[in-house]
This record gives sequence, C-alpha cells and structure tokens, in this order.
Amino acid sequence: MTLIGKPSPTDMNLHPLNYKWAYDLYNQAVRNTWFPHEIALKEDLEDFEKMTEDERHAVKFLMAFFNPAELIVNRSIALGIYPYLKSPECHLYLAKQMWEEANHCVSFEYVLETFPFDRESVFNTHLEVPSMIAKEAFINKYLSRMTDDKLDIDTVEGKKDFIRNLVATNIVMEGVWFYSGFMVALSFRQRNQLRNFGSMINWVLRDESLHLKFGINLVHNILEENPELLTEEFAAEIRNIVIEGVDLEVAYNKDLFPNGILGLNADYVNQYVQYVADRRLQELGMPKYYNATNPAKWMSTATDVFELVNFFESQNTSYEVDSHSSGTKKENPAE
Repeated sequence: MTLIGKPSPTDMNLHPLNYKWAYDLYNQAVRNTWFPHEIALKEDLEDFEKMTEDERHAVKFLMAFFNPAELIVNRSIALGIYPYLKSPECHLYLAKQMWEEANHCVSFEYVLETFPFDRESVFNTHLEVPSMIAKEAFINKYLSRMTDDKLDIDTVEGKKDFIRNLVATNIVMEGVWFYSGFMVALSFRQRNQLRNFGSMINWVLRDESLHLKFGINLVHNILEENPELLTEEFAAEIRNIVIEGVDLEVAYNKDLFPNGILGLNADYVNQYVQYVADRRLQELGMPKYYNATNPAKWMSTATDVFELVNFFESQNTSYEVDSHSSGTKKENPAE
C-alpha cells in the first residue's frame, strides 16, 4: 500500500499496520482527550478586569482568529487531506484530529462566553480586518485546488497539490501561526495572569503538537514513496509557501499589537515567528531561512515537536485519559 491515492475497499484493513507512526499518534491523541469546561475560566475574570485595553485587545484578537481558524483546519482535513489518503491508520488519526479541532473551537467559544467580549464584533473581525482576510485567503487558495473536479491525485501535479495544501494548513497555519498565538496567550500566564486560560492553551498546544508531527511525517513518507516529487524547484516552492505564511503573520501581529504590551510587542512576536518557521523548514529537511534566535526561551520546550513527552510531563496542567479505566483521568506522575 502507498499513502496517497484514491482509497478502495481493499484499503480498509487496519492490520497489518503499514504506518505504525500514525497509529501510535492516534493512540496518544486518545490519551490526551480533554474537555474545555474542566477548566474554571471564571477564575480569570478578576485578572481580565485588571488588564490594560491593549492586553484585552490582544486576547480578543487571538480569539477572533482562532475561533474560525479551527473550523478552517477541519474543512481542509475533510476536503483536502482525508479523501486522498489510502491508509486506514491515517484515517483513524485524522478522525480524532477533526474532533480535536471541533473541541478547540468550542473551547474558544467558552472563552468568548466567559470574558466580557462583544461576541458579534469578535465573530466579524476575521471578515473585516485585512490581515485576517489575507490569512484565510492564503489557506483557501491551496484548499480550492483539492476540491477542483480536474484534480487527479494519481498524477505528479495532483500529488504536488496535496503537499502544497498540507504544508499551507499543517505547517504554516498549525505549525507557525498557531504557535505564534500560543506564545502570546501563554505570555500572560508567565506574568501570573489568566492562569486557567493558559492551562486551556496548554491543552490545545498539546493537541496541535501532535497534528504537526502527523503532518511532518506525512510529508516525509509521501516524498519517500514518490521520489519524482523531490526536485529543487518543488522544494523552493514549498519553502516559499512557508515564507509567504510568515509575511502574512507579520502583518497580522502588527494588528494584534498596535501599541505593544508589557514585555511584548509585534517585533518580539515576529522574531519568534521567524524562529519557529526556521524550525519547520528544518523539520521538512530544508535549511533555515531567517536564522532567527528564539526571543521566548521559556517556550523552547513547547516548540519542540519531537520532545512532547518531556514538556507535558513537566506541566501541572497536563493529564492523560487512562484507557484502562473507562475514561477516568490519569494524573501526571509529576503532579
């Protein structure tokens, strides 16, 4: 069996496993299951009321992006990724990922219900702010190729379109844009603000780290099985997709921080964006482009997709569902 192609009834046998890494990620994702209302967000209201207008704007702007973004990722999986993979174990993981994206969307709804935001204004932001409109147009540009009736996934160009969409959604959106937002959100907890909100973001980050790892493995396995895709021209195109994504995030962060807040401004966040983008390029097997240093040393373990266990075992907010105890929580040994 090969990974990419049109699924058939003969592709429905899970065993023997052809891509054990995907099955392992599925099992880890199941163990990571969580629900937003397990977090007492109301306890953060006192912090929120003490925050400056610029700090509140940053939280509101993040929610205005993340809330629809999770649904956009879901649509990309459903229309542009899942239908073109033949592996049952990959389908298992993607089904769990789609549930997680929905859970994240509900989580951000919970934030909007709890904090005193004008929800209609928040929901309309991604339709009105040019930097957000540009980010969504970028994702939709690559997804639209996957829904074109003329797409033939068995051709070289069809496989390239699949990887383009995967890189735009998984590497750029989930692996760069989301990580930029996570860093900003978690920076409040670094200053002893919005600690429960920070716990929720930690759980979202844990899920997204697995999504990223799945996508990187998927790209590498598809390229390994289809060496005709390994050209300098296509590698340059993939690199440019990441670079364009960084440029869009730079513009977005200027709207996120028009004035900056204590210890954080657009330049600081954009340096972090460049650092993370270099990491993603390296994980794809490409050289760094920006050679940026990490300005947020406290986020270094969280950005390391290949050392998730070390990070999450050190967090008081992490837990796993014990698969042997009917879904009860298994507290982290570090707690």
